Parts: sequence; C-alpha cells; structure tokens
Amino acid sequence: MLTFALGLHSVDGLRDWTGGVHQAPRLIVASLVVSWPLAGVLGGLGIDGAAALALAASGGAALGSIVLRALLRAVAHRATPLRQRALIVGSGVVAAQVVSRLRNHEAIGVEAVGIADDEVADVGTPGVPTLGTIDELPELIQRESLDRVIISFTRARHDRLLGVIRTCRDQGVAVDVVPRLFEFLEGATPVDAIRGLPLLSLDAPVLAPRAKAAKRALDVVGSSLALLVLLPLMLWIALAIKLESPGPVLFRQRRAGRDGHAFEVMKFRTMRLDAEELKSDLLRANDVRDGVMFKLWRDPRVTPLGRRLRRLSLDELPQLVNVLRGEMSLVGPRPLVFEEAGSLAESWQARRLELKPGITGPWQVGGRNHVTFQDMLRLDYQYVTGWSLARDIEILISTIPAVLSRRGAY
Repeated sequence: MLTFALGLHSVDGLRDWTGGVHQAPRLIVASLVVSWPLAGVLGGLGIDGAAALALAASGGAALGSIVLRALLRAVAHRATPLRQRALIVGSGVVAAQVVSRLRNHEAIGVEAVGIADDEVADVGTPGVPTLGTIDELPELIQRESLDRVIISFTRARHDRLLGVIRTCRDQGVAVDVVPRLFEFLEGATPVDAIRGLPLLSLDAPVLAPRAKAAKRALDVVGSSLALLVLLPLMLWIALAIKLESPGPVLFRQRRAGRDGHAFEVMKFRTMRLDAEELKSDLLRANDVRDGVMFKLWRDPRVTPLGRRLRRLSLDELPQLVNVLRGEMSLVGPRPLVFEEAGSLAESWQARRLELKPGITGPWQVGGRNHVTFQDMLRLDYQYVTGWSLARDIEILISTIPAVLSRRGAY
C-alpha cells in the first residue's frame, strides 16, 4: 500500500514528471564520489584540469539524467493509452480535492473515472459520476478497467476498507490511501516502532543556525551563478520591454517577507503602465474565486511580450537580485502582497513567514496558477515545517520541467 498525500508525491508508483527528482541529492553526492576516480584516470592520461573536467562531466551527467527523466515522464503520462484509470473510494470534500488534483496535474498520468461509496456525502462531492457502492468494487474493477483505487475519506468501517485493499491486491490493482491529517505529513518518516505497527514520525521542526547558513550559502552561490549566466538574456529582455511599450523595465511591488517585514520585489514589467487603474474594472472577471487572489487567464493588461515572459517565468529573473540582497531565497514560500498576507486568519498560516519567500517553491512545482490560495498556504506550511536542504535542491531541479511544461502559467 502506498500513501497519497494531497499536494505531495506518493512514496511509490504514483509519480508525475518530477518522479526521480527526489533522488537529486543522492545523485549529486554520487557524482562527487565518481568524479574522484574519474579525475585520477584523466590525470593519468595527462589531461590538464582533470579534476574540474571530471567534476563537470559527472555533475552534468547526473543533472542531465534527472531532467531527461522528468521530461520523458511529462510526455509519457499525457499519452492517453499510458494514463491510469482510477476509482475514488469515498466522497465529500477530500475526495473532491483528489479529483481536482488529478485533473490539474495531468502529468501524474492518472484519470479519475468515478467514485464508489456506501453513503455519498452531499458536501464537496466531486464532479465525477457515482459508479456504485463499495460492495460492487470487484465488478467495477472489471467493468471500468481500473488500474488503481484511491481510498479517500469515507464513513465505511475499518474492516470494509481492509476488504477493499484485499480485493485490489487480489485483482492486481494499485491502492493509494489519503491519510488523516495529510496536511501535516511533509517530512514524516515511516517507522516500524511498535511490534509491527507502522507509525509516521513527525520530528519537531528546528531550523538550526548551521541549516540557516547552508540555505544562505545555496542562495548566494546559486543566485550569483545564475545572474552571471543569464545576464545577456536579462539585458535582451530589458531592451525588448523598452522597445515594446513606454515605461520602466522593472516592476516593483511591496511584499511581505520573513516575519512579515516589507521588501520590494522586482520583476520584469509585463503589463501596461495603467494596469492598476484598470484592475477595478476587471474584478468581476476574476478567474480565481477564493476571495483573495486576482488572476485572469486572458488579462488584457498584459503586453504580448509580457505574456511570453510569464509563460516561461522569465519575468521573475530580477528576483535573483532580491536573493543576493538577502530579501528572498531561491526556494521558499510564495511572496504575498500585503492584501493577501492580511487574509491569513489562522495562526498556523503565519508559520509560512518563518522562512524568506522564494523565487520558486512547492506552489511553483505544484502548478503555479492552478494552485488555489488555500492549497498554496498548505503547501507553504508543509514546506516550512519540513524544511531540509535536500528538499530545496529537489524543488530547484523540479522547477525546470515545471517551467518548461508551462502548466498553470498565464
């Protein structure tokens, strides 16, 4: 059995295009180990700069394999014959969230064909048909050609759910279970602690000074190298913006940083100069109905060049300067405008301010504008309370295929 935590990857089998990226820290360490004997071989052949060449070759091979694997999965999981057919056992709000996640993340490669439950909940029932009851599962597996069953929250008894799992295992169907309290399981470690009874162990989150220093070192080195490499592209973008429309090249806006302190985030300008004046006239057309965020699929204020920049997140490149200044991090919670930050009513939501906001984060990898405001808060909370340097590296590498897929970007 495997666990399907909403907003997270399952621990086995159910992977989207970022599958394998979680192995990035290990591959990077392995590349460092491999580079030493490779450097010795190259040095023995009399090649100058053998150590640097070996490190670059092994590191490039590791990074290339991660990105290539992610891109191949992105293509394969969107092919209809390769997509898995899934039945949701359960109903209500959480079942609806499962269906929504699967629909908004096609690259996972799973399609929800319907639900099965003894008592279908009226609240939050997902927009898929009810195919039958739990007792009808054996027939549903055959009739619907199911590949997997996702057990969501249901009022069915424990023994009946065990029967669901046994039926699936007998018929060769994969099983996923949405655990209770799934919002808090980031960083959980499975432990066989009490005579065969599996537990999920959640350690108290502590961001030690050494960890803070490591995160800052990653930010400084990463942003410096990125600015050095991307400077020609950034100059070209700045010139193109200046030639396309009147106004400044950069867009500056006050955002809530770590501990709620204000800072000025920088982006390449992607809108007309009168964008703020036009916003009030467009509020009714808002594509986000959470009462907080304002997003338009076809925003008339966005310039043609700005739309292209947004699709590839190139408008956010100036934030590398924010990172170098120490105002932001390469990876972190989404930087909120103060209007959005003011809507955080619950104390756990404020935990997202314990780390600096990031250029990328779990919300970027999870689907950008497809992620609702409340889901983004949950993802940020999970990231902050389960932070690790390995997790930052994983998210950084996952961002590459996320941006190239253009999913949720507008």
